[in-house]
Amino acid sequence: MQALMENYVEAAAVILFGVGFTTLLFHRNLIKKLIGMNIMDTGVFLFLAAMGYIRGRHAPIIENGVEEVERYINPVPAGLVLTGIVVSVSVTAVMLSLTIRLYKRYHTLDLDAIYVLSRHQGEDR
Repeated sequence: MQALMENYVEAAAVILFGVGFTTLLFHRNLIKKLIGMNIMDTGVFLFLAAMGYIRGRHAPIIENGVEEVERYINPVPAGLVLTGIVVSVSVTAVMLSLTIRLYKRYHTLDLDAIYVLSRHQGEDR
């Protein structure tokens, strides 16, 4: 229990990832799947940010001429998180546009119904 209390941010990240994964896995609605994917992304970003933070250290900006590496955190995880957020927003935008196109064509957001309708349309050709 002590380790959980010390690592509550990591535990929250794992819970977010699990919620997003189960939403992505069990829902048939495309919008709900997209929300699940974004929740998973948030869990991964929180985990990376938590792993990159070290208590007692500061952002890697040189202040007062102090250049010792031990005084600063590693900037790479923060850069990865920022890059991941940009990619996540781009993927979300593309997925939303594809979802709109699917809805205009099949008039449903249910993945199983879209599959069945697409199979029927393929047989009609």
